[in-house]
Amino acid sequence: MTMTAELTAQVCVVGGGPAGLTLAVELAKRSVSVVVLEQSGHFNRSFRGESVSPDSVWLLERLGLLDALDGAYQQMHHMEIVDGGRTVMRADFDDFPYPHPYPVELPQPALLSALAEVGEGLPGFTLLRRATAVALEQDGHGTVTGVRARTPDGEITVRAALTVGADGRFSKVREMAGLPYRKVPLDRDVVWLKLPFPAEWDDRTYRIRIRGDQHGLFIPTHPDSVRVGFNIPKGGLKELRAKGLNALYERLDQLAPELSGAVRQEITSWSDTSMLDIFTSVVPNWSMPGLVLVGDAAHTLTPILGQGVNHAIIDAVTLAPLLERAFTAGGGPAVTRATAQFQRSREEPVSRSRGLQLRQERLFALHGPLGGTLRRSLYQVLDRSPRLKRRVLAGAYFQLQKPSAAHRAARMRAGT
Repeated sequence: MTMTAELTAQVCVVGGGPAGLTLAVELAKRSVSVVVLEQSGHFNRSFRGESVSPDSVWLLERLGLLDALDGAYQQMHHMEIVDGGRTVMRADFDDFPYPHPYPVELPQPALLSALAEVGEGLPGFTLLRRATAVALEQDGHGTVTGVRARTPDGEITVRAALTVGADGRFSKVREMAGLPYRKVPLDRDVVWLKLPFPAEWDDRTYRIRIRGDQHGLFIPTHPDSVRVGFNIPKGGLKELRAKGLNALYERLDQLAPELSGAVRQEITSWSDTSMLDIFTSVVPNWSMPGLVLVGDAAHTLTPILGQGVNHAIIDAVTLAPLLERAFTAGGGPAVTRATAQFQRSREEPVSRSRGLQLRQERLFALHGPLGGTLRRSLYQVLDRSPRLKRRVLAGAYFQLQKPSAAHRAARMRAGT
């Protein structure tokens, strides 16, 4: 079937990830017409963010999606940091007095498929797969008026009062709009791989293993795998590969000997791994007339504490009602004011998460006898103070939820 050469909607969302699809669904629920352009023909994204924070779990329940995802995700009950072979910090999410205290591991294909299914049942929602944005449409005053996209059936133009760049950390929309940004590279990259889950581990615990200047993240992954991410120096993948797969095996031997057999059996070429370039991005202005950025396009974060999907979903549920009111008020300048208000409301929470991540990155980077001793001491101080531990982790996981009365009363009775 030949695709119509032009579509019109109130909003055109470029990118069908967590931010883009959540926003599109929330807009369609509010009777705002929306077209989503997704360049992939499917949602099978490997090594994408699967960690969903407790706040986002709470939001997914409020959006009516949690029941639909039942059986597709796994709750995490604990976090454990082992440094130099000793457990220096352990957190139990049972201790947090919130309606949804547990982060979950939720494969992105399941989340995105559920969002798309909800959206496709709503009037005014259109999802175009295998549609790649190639240019922004603008009027004579520089206001963005839509997007041109390439599809298998030819080029299509989507005319929209607002274009949303939800196309990730390497946002093409951001580049095409000419919105300046500052990319801040960190001192490390991360090599990811997936292995069968070891029988001797419980599958409800996030594990962080540190040995000197080496560290690894070990994340239980639904239904029966573990995602492994270990650090390498920035730009160090070529050097690691030159040493051969034995260098990778030995790295895992040091950090998690429980996985020594599995890594040799499952990882037989470098194509069985994936490398993530670690950086943050700071975008001074998330919007211009007719356009706004959300999610990683507006504020790239690092993988630590699974903040990417969290902030993507919060962005969406924050922006949707602002746009509903703006279109009800007649659009135009009201939409521009709404996108500016969106950035003002979201910048501080994003900045707090970025700061927490960067502090953790600096702790990971400490090595040598003095640096290692300092890092272990800091984790142990945190571990010995339940109140301080809850305060630090709440900054990452509980920005939206309010403590429940029952949990608060129990905490007062316990004196903690």
